[in-house]
Formats: sequence, structure tokens, C-alpha cells
Amino acid sequence: MSEAPEPAADAEALADSAAPREDASLEAAPVEPDPRLLEARDLALAALREITPAQTIGEPAGYTVEGDGVVSLRFENRLSGYPGWHWTVSLAVVEDAEPTVLEAELLPGDGALLAPEWVPWSVRLEEYKAAQSAAAEAAAADESDEGEDFAPEGDEFDQDEDDFDEDGSPILHAGDVDGVDIDELDAGDDDAADDDAADDDDAAESDEDYDEDDDEARSEDDDADEDDDAWDDDDAED
Repeated sequence: MSEAPEPAADAEALADSAAPREDASLEAAPVEPDPRLLEARDLALAALREITPAQTIGEPAGYTVEGDGVVSLRFENRLSGYPGWHWTVSLAVVEDAEPTVLEAELLPGDGALLAPEWVPWSVRLEEYKAAQSAAAEAAAADESDEGEDFAPEGDEFDQDEDDFDEDGSPILHAGDVDGVDIDELDAGDDDAADDDAADDDDAAESDEDYDEDDDEARSEDDDADEDDDAWDDDDAED
């Protein structure tokens, strides 16, 4: 009587039979371009001359198999300002007919100089505002740091309220300027003002004395006139 196979052995056998087997014949073979398309350079050049002057078209620069029987032939570009770009003509053969041109254009190649990606104005405006805000914050932070670096510390920088004027501006008289003591200049100005006042007082007293002398002289003249009148009266009586 034969023994029944173990379930584990059956499972392993089924897994081995269901596992995919590598087969080189199943790999996709590279697509070979139609030789007629590779030889249709004159057709491609004629198509390019319809969109650009002949002097802007250079030597052949290879081809690309696009799929579905389409081949793109590339030619060097001689236009200034377009380094790395190629004139490209896409060709195809339809229903065993002669090759035909599908498209002709100037396309960028590897390392071509490209324009930056277009950014909407609203996005650029937001980026500009963000940059301006960041710059303002950085400037404010720098000013704050400078203020902390030069903050006065200790008794050396202590100042009393008396050292400031009513409007908050400091009174600048605490030292020499070009070797001249400001306080001494102020004292000299005060002395000169006192001397001028004394001279004015002396001049006023001199004027008063002169006026008194004039009054006395006038009084003596009046007395002399009275004596002359009395003398004249005596002569008249005689």
C-alpha cells in the first residue's frame, strides 16, 4: 500500500512549477530603424530649408528612433545664441510608401542653453515680498545687535539729568575744544559784560555831573543879569 505525499512537498512542487523562468528569447529586441528613413537626408534637408536659411544648417548629428516606425534625423545648428541645439526632422514610412516628413523643428540637445521656467507674476510678487520682509528683519536685527554692543555700562558712562537741556539734548560744555576751555571762555564773556556795565554807569555819572555844572553856570548867569538890571535902574534915577 503506497503512502500519500506530504502536503508540504506538494506545495513546493507547485511553487517551482509556477515560478517564472528567465528566458533570453523573451527580452524585447532593439528596434531597428528603417534604412530608407536613415537615407532620406535630402528629404530632411529640403524640409529644413523651408523654415530656415541653408547657411544655418550644419552637418548630420545622428538620429533617434522614436518608436512606431518614426525616426528623427538631427543636424548641427549654426544659429548664434543657440549652443547645444539641433535641427530635427521626424520621418516615417506609411504603408510601404516613400518616406514622408512628419515634423521639422529646432530642439535642444544635451547641455543646451535653455530659458528659465516661466513663473507666474503672482508667484514672483510673493517671492519679492518675502525677500523684502526678510531683508527688513535682518536689518532690524543688525541694528539691535549694534545697540547692544555700544550700550553704556558702569559709572564711566553715567550721566545726570542736569547734563541735559529741557528738550533732552545734552549741554556740550564738558571739555576743551581745540585746546580752548569752554568754561573759561564763558567766564571771560561774563567779566567783559560786567566791565561794559561799569563803564556805562561811569559814563552816566559823568553826564549827570556835567548837567549839574551846566545848571550852576546858568544860575550864575541869571544872578549877573539881575545885577545888571539893578545897576541900570540906579543910573536911570540919577
